[in-house]
Amino acid sequence: QLQLVESGGGLVQPGGSLTLSCAASGDTVDYYAIGWFRQAPGKEREGISCISVGGHSTNYADSVKGRFIISKYNAENIVYLQMNNLKPEDTGTYYCAAASSCRVVDVAFGSWGQGTQVTVSS
Repeated sequence: QLQLVESGGGLVQPGGSLTLSCAASGDTVDYYAIGWFRQAPGKEREGISCISVGGHSTNYADSVKGRFIISKYNAENIVYLQMNNLKPEDTGTYYCAAASSCRVVDVAFGSWGQGTQVTVSS
């Protein structure tokens, strides 16, 4: 079965950049749409970005549009989330998920991993 492992989080100052990785195993990302989600303390998990199965379509939450970039590399079986101009409100635990399409990735995925912590603070 497909397994996803997030990494790359850490402490960064406001305005800084960080790139998160979603490494897949057991199957290839070629067959899946991959979404990134985050959860801040005391809040529900929210979708922030997704890339389609073919990689030709991407979407972003309004809160991160223009600052974050999602990319998919099938040969390396990995998906990245490049985060630029980070803000304190970006703080949270970031997770990746897979599904047949971006429209259902939030509800269809049931194997959430450990996530990776991102803290934006001065």
